[in-house]
Amino acid sequence: MNVIVITACPSGVATTFLASRGLERAAKRRGWTVTVEMHSQLEPVVPIGPAALEAAELVVVAASAPVDVSRFVGKRVYQAPIAEALPDPDAFLKQAESGARPLTSAAAASKTEAAPAAWSPEKGGPKIVAVTACPTGVAHTFMAAEALTRAGQGLGHPIRVETRGSVGAQDPLSAEEIRDAEVVILSCDIEVDSSRFVGKRVWRTSTGTALKKSEQTIRDALEKAQVMAGQPGRAEAAGGGGGKAGGRGGPYQHLLTGVSFMLPMVVAGGLLIALSFVFGIDAFKQEGSLAAALMRIGGGAAFKLMVPLLAGYIAYSIADRPGIAPGMIGGYLASELGAGFLGGIAAGFIAGYAARGLSRYVRLPASVESLKPILIIPLVASLVTGLVMIYVVGAPMAAIMSAVTGFLTNMNSGNAILLGVLLGAMMCFDLGGPINKAAYTFGVGLLSAGAGSYGPMAAIMAAGMVPPIGMGLASLFARKKFSEPEREAGKASLVLGLCFISEGAIPFMAKDPLRVIPVSMVGGALTGALSMYFGVQLMAPHGGLFVLLIPNAVNHVLLYLLSITAGSLAVGVGYALLKTGKAELPGAAATPRDKQWGVGARDDRAAA
Repeated sequence: MNVIVITACPSGVATTFLASRGLERAAKRRGWTVTVEMHSQLEPVVPIGPAALEAAELVVVAASAPVDVSRFVGKRVYQAPIAEALPDPDAFLKQAESGARPLTSAAAASKTEAAPAAWSPEKGGPKIVAVTACPTGVAHTFMAAEALTRAGQGLGHPIRVETRGSVGAQDPLSAEEIRDAEVVILSCDIEVDSSRFVGKRVWRTSTGTALKKSEQTIRDALEKAQVMAGQPGRAEAAGGGGGKAGGRGGPYQHLLTGVSFMLPMVVAGGLLIALSFVFGIDAFKQEGSLAAALMRIGGGAAFKLMVPLLAGYIAYSIADRPGIAPGMIGGYLASELGAGFLGGIAAGFIAGYAARGLSRYVRLPASVESLKPILIIPLVASLVTGLVMIYVVGAPMAAIMSAVTGFLTNMNSGNAILLGVLLGAMMCFDLGGPINKAAYTFGVGLLSAGAGSYGPMAAIMAAGMVPPIGMGLASLFARKKFSEPEREAGKASLVLGLCFISEGAIPFMAKDPLRVIPVSMVGGALTGALSMYFGVQLMAPHGGLFVLLIPNAVNHVLLYLLSITAGSLAVGVGYALLKTGKAELPGAAATPRDKQWGVGARDDRAAA
């Protein structure tokens, strides 16, 4: 039998391709001659030719977007939403064969006119705006934005997403877009300025949730979002917005906010110190030399500002702007007292909650209320934070930091290997999730402790590169076990891995977690152990293999490469052996940008 299959979904990306391929294979298994027409944003629609149209005995339209069916008048036509075709294409075609009816001119006109009403942005569901932001502002920020965009289009809701990445806000939301939005989704792992959303219904979630459960996130936002309290231009410190944490995020999000602001300082300082070593390991000791100037900028300025920035922006995340001054003062005291990044974390939380308590609970006469944010809160919160740091927290934190530094400096090879195994496995467990970020924050914080603490950072970055590189290698080693979309995702994963973007392996982890996670942890643990055993030290906490282009950024380059290679091969070979057969990767037909970021991992079963 000659059959025409037409697929169309609102986003015109993944679901269109997945449905067309599934229906085409199912039709061929039934011995039918099939011609496919896909309505996609990736390439122009190629209409069915006159010969195929004339010969067609059955027309199957799997579409949740407007499709002109008037050309099929007189033919047996079966039309249904594209979501019904995805789970079981064979059953869908069986239903189409039995349920198809000759299409009349009146029916064709009604079908063509009715479709846009349900899906056009102007007449679709409630308008949504969203903001995505992750601590490093590299992968999760953009992956979550792409997932929310596709899910919104698939559910029929016009949606605009602002990404707050490492280079600042991109595609910023306009005041008009915010005004017209029914709901605001803040998919943020760090605190962002939400004052412009006061009076709007706001739903808070994480980038990971928005990425993996994008459709559910939109449904939850529409059903459960709460109106953000506060005055226009200034949100309440603890109010507004639905979400698991309710209002502002919990301690984990506050910590990540501080880390995200500290990270550029750490990267710049570490690389400047490494550049000073280009002239010789001890060249910076010569006064007036360029090496001395580079060391002064990197180690004398940038690294000294790390802890105050960390503490200041932890406090900012908790109490908004009034928390910055007491937080930075507490962070500076932590550095002076030798409490390091642990003391800075404590100072940030002390300052933040002190400022927040003063803002919320201290009531003053109206005549002096305006002095509270610029005089009373900074003064009292700074006094409280400083006294607590000096007399209570500073000494214990300094002792702990000294013990950690001493342990790292003097540990034997057995302890080094165990620490490398632990950090490497943590980096590979959830690929950018809380456990991964905990290990990463530990390594970044230790950079301020001196040369003896650069080893963990090397193990952490090396292990973080292993899962995406390993998945890319597996798709090359066992090509027959990987479908074409999986192999394309493997290429992107390989490139992202070289850049230390662990999220490149997320499409594989989302589809096959019971195999990908264990084999990734084994490879990461091996890499971390080898890096620590070889005594590799790394100055900068990001950049992947490209950091090696800077002389002396890594002390044992070949051994470092050997560690990464060993772990990547373990993952690549291990997964190539464990993987069972081909499978379509969710989001297989994503855009080139999707492939770059690995967004295909989101659940597209019902994207349309």
